[in-house]
Amino acid sequence: MLLTQDEKKQAVAKAALDYVESGMVVGVGTGSTANYFVDALAGIKHRIDGAVASSVATANRLKERGIAVLDIHAVDDIGVYVDGADEATRHLHLIKGGGGALTREKIVAAVSRQFICVIDDSKLVDVLGQFPLPIEVIPMARSYVARELVKLGGNPFWREGFVTDNGNMILDVHHLNILNPCELETQLNQITGVVTNGLFAHRPADVLLMGTENGVEKLTVSRK
Repeated sequence: MLLTQDEKKQAVAKAALDYVESGMVVGVGTGSTANYFVDALAGIKHRIDGAVASSVATANRLKERGIAVLDIHAVDDIGVYVDGADEATRHLHLIKGGGGALTREKIVAAVSRQFICVIDDSKLVDVLGQFPLPIEVIPMARSYVARELVKLGGNPFWREGFVTDNGNMILDVHHLNILNPCELETQLNQITGVVTNGLFAHRPADVLLMGTENGVEKLTVSRK
């Protein structure tokens, strides 16, 4: 019998527990797969010092499961960060931000020693960009940033009715063929009014755990 997408997500969420060590502070992402990880983490919550959440929604779920939520300013080190992705390549470059938490996710990833990305196999792509790239923008700059994105060949859409946890807006950019994720990540962040974008290329995942019909596949890349 074929596994459902949710069953694959649950499998990778459980597999990510292998990277959680006793006494560790754990960073936790946002979204459906991250939620499954929170549920799995609850089973070993007595072993960890607590968790740093990448969104208000994740913080609430952690608290509901009895897991201590720590302020990122109060921790010196996050041992591991576990989060999903909207798209991933075998180079472990990612598009994230479908849930709108991309800025806080980038901050937690930057602070963490190891970033474990958990996905199902429908998220693996050869080239990033089929999933619209989320960009968090200062509200005053929304129209200006949109015009600059059109110049880069993108087709931006304002995510109406959505406000990030930081009080900002999201532009979802369609029709980008992202052949050089690092270069584009830098270019986009240099547009005045952009807080950050959903490309995780300069700080990619260290390990990609992918749920498949044949179990959990582990992908890594040597970055020497």
